[in-house]
Amino acid sequence: MRKIRLCFAEKAALTLLLVAALGLSVRWAVAADNPPGAEVKIDNFSFTPQEIKVKAGTTVVWTNRDDIPHTVTSTDSVFKSKTLDTDDKFTMTFSKPGTYPYFCSIHPKMTGKVIVE
Repeated sequence: MRKIRLCFAEKAALTLLLVAALGLSVRWAVAADNPPGAEVKIDNFSFTPQEIKVKAGTTVVWTNRDDIPHTVTSTDSVFKSKTLDTDDKFTMTFSKPGTYPYFCSIHPKMTGKVIVE
């Protein structure tokens, strides 16, 4: 077997390359364990987007960007936020596939839907 001799600069470069590769694999593992979230904005008396499709395990965040309070209330009592003032957030993690319609209990004409695949 032939020995390979590396100079200091080559050893340093190889070490950095290994550290970077390990860092990427750790980041990918963390991303796989924590599915990306989805956002719904509440503004001008509407949920935007009104319908959102996500994978099971996804956390949806609703943020009230309106100047008046709103709620996020499931029509089938699966979830209900407190009254959200301006810039307040409500989060819900959807673990089971299905369709989850919701509305604002203060302004019932405001509706939305989360579809979990």
